[in-house]
Amino acid sequence: MKELVEKIQAAYAAFEADANAQVEKGNKAAGTRARKASLELEKLMKEFRKASVEAGKN
Repeated sequence: MKELVEKIQAAYAAFEADANAQVEKGNKAAGTRARKASLELEKLMKEFRKASVEAGKN
């Protein structure tokens, strides 16, 4: 589960950097990358939720 949290942190860092570039500099390509990163974050968060529920059962 620790590995999963590290993946989520890395994905969020990438999302944050690209989202800020889009907002602050109007970088359209960064917006595309941020949207792609948000989809990846969504998948990772669902995976985390499943792992967390399983850990809570034990």
